[in-house]
Amino acid sequence: MAEEAATLRVETPETGIRVVTLNRPERLNALDTATVAAFPRVFGELAADDTCRVVVLTGAGRGFCAGLDLQGAAEVQRPHERDGDAESSPDDGPAWRMRSQETFSDLIATVRAMPQPIIAAVNGAAAGAGFAMTMASDIRLAAASARFHVAAIKLGLSGGECGMSYLLPRLVGASRAFELLLTGRPVDAAEAERIGLVSRVVPDEQLMDAALHAARMILANPPFAVAMTKRVMWNNLDAPSFEAAIELENRTQVMTGMTEDCREAMIAFAEKRPPNFTGR
Repeated sequence: MAEEAATLRVETPETGIRVVTLNRPERLNALDTATVAAFPRVFGELAADDTCRVVVLTGAGRGFCAGLDLQGAAEVQRPHERDGDAESSPDDGPAWRMRSQETFSDLIATVRAMPQPIIAAVNGAAAGAGFAMTMASDIRLAAASARFHVAAIKLGLSGGECGMSYLLPRLVGASRAFELLLTGRPVDAAEAERIGLVSRVVPDEQLMDAALHAARMILANPPFAVAMTKRVMWNNLDAPSFEAAIELENRTQVMTGMTEDCREAMIAFAEKRPPNFTGR
């Protein structure tokens, strides 16, 4: 089953798995207005779909996502600017620009808020918001061709955009995050694996197989346990103390331990057979 869209493609390669592909290969899947607008609809539908257990996020062609489409940004430049008129437009003030920035960064928040685990299968360049998108995912697998760029600082903008200043130090530590955000230098796949930015690097032709294998391993676990593990992990990244983290873990462990799936897992283990999980 596949849903064809102008900018996003959603496929179901196997039961429980959805593959979301950024679908502008001619622009290295750079984000234009249509793509940004499609994100909340597509991901909102997946979030509400009980048959969707794991999402794999990748890019069509030879790139994951090159960030904001600068060509598209130039095309929407205000007419008075193109004509050399220095007089400002109401649509160029800080309020309008803030709304535009919030709409753009919301797509990263959309990825981050998904209840299902998201596996980023990073093929080629992941720059700017594309880089942030991988960081907002739960698992990152990289093709040997993968490259990660901060990008914005090279354009005279802050390197901290789309949640990068929050997500990057949590993945690679503050020292490395400062360096990458301030220099904007590219990180290749080998370095990304070495510093913990990605879990694994595989040959380009094996990337989707590796992502689907990881998805199947997640699917082998009870749905509620998976969802609550993801929730605990993200919440405890911001836990104010060790004691607060333990408190949340204890409550979650009690809830998951009361499910039918937990009982089934224990019986199946004792009987040396595969479990049959129902999501209850």
